[in-house]
Amino acid sequence: MLKHPTLDQLNQLGLTGMAHAFADLDGNGEAASLSHAEWLALLLDHETTWRNDRRLALRLRQAKLRHHAVPEDVDYRSTRGLDRRLFEMLLKGNWIGAHENCAIIGPAGVGKSWLACAIGHQACRDNRSVLYTRLPRLIDELSLAKGDGRIAARMKSLARVDLLILDDWGLEPLDGNARHHLLEILEDRYGRRSTLVTSQLPIARWFDLIGDPTYADAILDRLVHNAHRLELDGESMRRLAQRAAA
Repeated sequence: MLKHPTLDQLNQLGLTGMAHAFADLDGNGEAASLSHAEWLALLLDHETTWRNDRRLALRLRQAKLRHHAVPEDVDYRSTRGLDRRLFEMLLKGNWIGAHENCAIIGPAGVGKSWLACAIGHQACRDNRSVLYTRLPRLIDELSLAKGDGRIAARMKSLARVDLLILDDWGLEPLDGNARHHLLEILEDRYGRRSTLVTSQLPIARWFDLIGDPTYADAILDRLVHNAHRLELDGESMRRLAQRAAA
């Protein structure tokens, strides 16, 4: 008599995790030995887990991470100069809370994008909003948005995200339009949110890449001076994997 009305009430209240746990416990003979407090504790624990899982799934969908990279799968044994202590510090995310930036630098194939996505995944676990995008694609999207009147809304959404991951920084020189958009993004985020960039080019070459001295000073001042730097080297991990498979 009690089961169905209770389940209905739990579902009506949006307590889906508790409803599932209640059905499981009610059909479990061993649950009869539990006290009322133990029953309630189990129901609340299931509800908390269910909500956390849903929240993480939503964060990950919104993040659009390029790789399914999780911190537990990071390979610290590969000869690519990965500073384990620094990377584990980045995973903790205190720098995101402090609104600092990060740059992951190294040659093609050493896992820059994958490591950036692992940091993004952990930030999602920590209930922070994350967005991954390749910088060339973002610049193209903003140019289109400017043409059809969506630019203000798009810039506002970029300003709000806790961690913005800009992959493939420096693949090509920036034109005037790209410089302007990039400066506006970093200006909106400076001291308020964190930005992570990956690049094949050392930071010393970024000034020339930007192309205009005035814009270069402004952009790098907002991006680099408070950035943690993770510098990698070594041979492409993709080539090493192909060799191992062969």
